[in-house]
Amino acid sequence: MTRVAAVDCGTNSIRLLVADADPETGDLVELDRRMTIVRLGQGVDRTGRLAPEALERTFAACREYAEVIKALGAHTVRFMATSASRDAENREDFVRGVVDILGVEPEVISGDQEAEFSFVGATRELPGHEARLVVDIGGGSTEFVVGHAHVEAARSVDIGCVRLTERHVREDPVAAAEAAAIRADVEAALDLAEQTVPIREARTLVGLAGSVTTVAAIALGLKEYDSAAVHHSRISRAQVAEVTRWLLAATHDERAANPVIHPGRVDVITAGALVLLAIMERTGMDEVVVSEHDILDGIAIRAAEEAEADKRRSEPSNR
Repeated sequence: MTRVAAVDCGTNSIRLLVADADPETGDLVELDRRMTIVRLGQGVDRTGRLAPEALERTFAACREYAEVIKALGAHTVRFMATSASRDAENREDFVRGVVDILGVEPEVISGDQEAEFSFVGATRELPGHEARLVVDIGGGSTEFVVGHAHVEAARSVDIGCVRLTERHVREDPVAAAEAAAIRADVEAALDLAEQTVPIREARTLVGLAGSVTTVAAIALGLKEYDSAAVHHSRISRAQVAEVTRWLLAATHDERAANPVIHPGRVDVITAGALVLLAIMERTGMDEVVVSEHDILDGIAIRAAEEAEADKRRSEPSNR
């Protein structure tokens, strides 16, 4: 087993996983998993730049994570940065800050790479090899991946919950015209995704990330967030539609009063639910299998594989 630390820095949150990983089997023994809402993508869709306060929130989380990584003795660290840092003009400020704190350069990965890591993390525990559509609804983008045992087609489109909320939402609750504008953006993005990914041909829909897990927790009627209850739960399209209707009617305070909605998601969860519902309606999927394991797990597995490969290359030849 190889002890690794994986960091996934997205538009809305930054997450850490420290685990012992088996590079041969892909098995993970989780030691620490945590998430911090930092809203790195604050205003990026409008300004094209990472805001100073967003960078500082992110660096504060990185300093906390650096202490955890050091305490647990993970010498292999891989840091992936996704949608917000891909889009920002001043991404070098972000890169320098991460290097100073964690000693590794963030890999600003493409949407296709993001999709591959998400697929690996989400499907490694699922039985069978039927065609699956893995959907990762993030803050800035959504990834669509179709595959059996491996990725066969993938596409990233710019319909994340933060991006859509900042672009369209001004009223509380979300106005009907705002919801319609979000839905129009999602439908256009689905048209784009379908140009390269056969999203209607998969037999199983697997949903990842905070929007999906939060919708699931609401649908399950949980009194507090319980990752074990959410992981691999099956939520029907009718349940997703019911949760979406409630979110559209609820005020900010009513959403905030629901204990399963993280404070950092209160203002963006409605857009995330609209994305999920539109995907289910477009694909005709009757249910979504919800996974707590996602891109973060995929990063950890790949980090262990690369660490093992580096170790083998460095070993002296016996010949």
